[in-house]
Amino acid sequence: MARSRSSLPPASAIVALVNDEGVLAVRATPNARADAVVLPGAWEAPVLLVRVTATPENGRANLAILALVAKGLGRPRSALSLLRGATSRDKLIPISPE
Repeated sequence: MARSRSSLPPASAIVALVNDEGVLAVRATPNARADAVVLPGAWEAPVLLVRVTATPENGRANLAILALVAKGLGRPRSALSLLRGATSRDKLIPISPE
């Protein structure tokens, strides 16, 4: 039986992590075994953990992260961009209210 390539939490759980300024904090893991979005635990900082199989070369991992977060939110990839963190594992993504 084939395994799913990505694991996504409900969009409402992702939106709940957006801070008062409308920014989602993300901790990225490139070169992962599978694409996944992991919610933080109850006692952890409100940072969304995103694992992607893409390598961090020429912005490929950043594009994969934005695409995966957009899929989890049910929005087009073009609706999201990086506010900060293009070369860091810690990224900030502005999320506009729908």
